[in-house]
Amino acid sequence: MKNLFFSIGAAAVLVSCGAMAGSSASKVGKAQPSLTGTKWALADNVKGKIPTLNIEGEKINGNTGCNNYFGTVKVDPSNGNFSAGQMGSTKMACDNMSVERNFMDMMGKANKYVLTGNVLELYQDNLLLLKFNKAQ
Repeated sequence: MKNLFFSIGAAAVLVSCGAMAGSSASKVGKAQPSLTGTKWALADNVKGKIPTLNIEGEKINGNTGCNNYFGTVKVDPSNGNFSAGQMGSTKMACDNMSVERNFMDMMGKANKYVLTGNVLELYQDNLLLLKFNKAQ
């Protein structure tokens, strides 16, 4: 029962980002700075290790909060398009597997990005899915 509440809570935290879009939503679909060579950490508070996103050329990798993941990415700064694909990950079992499943699901759904200063937002059309802060 405790895991069910945690799963629902984690999903709510990740999905609730959509309500926080504010002025960034008006930038969706417009020209954006390049993401090549950048590293990001999920901005939401989640239990355990913070999920990360590293972008290098057409490759992405990071940590889901449990497992390491990798894949390809197509980023078009001219219109802010973002598309992650061919995603794979290690297969360790951890306490926060729902965070990992939600994170990977949203990465696969993201099709737009907005980069404002040190904040990266990934969208599915105009719905904010994930919000990251620039990592060191």
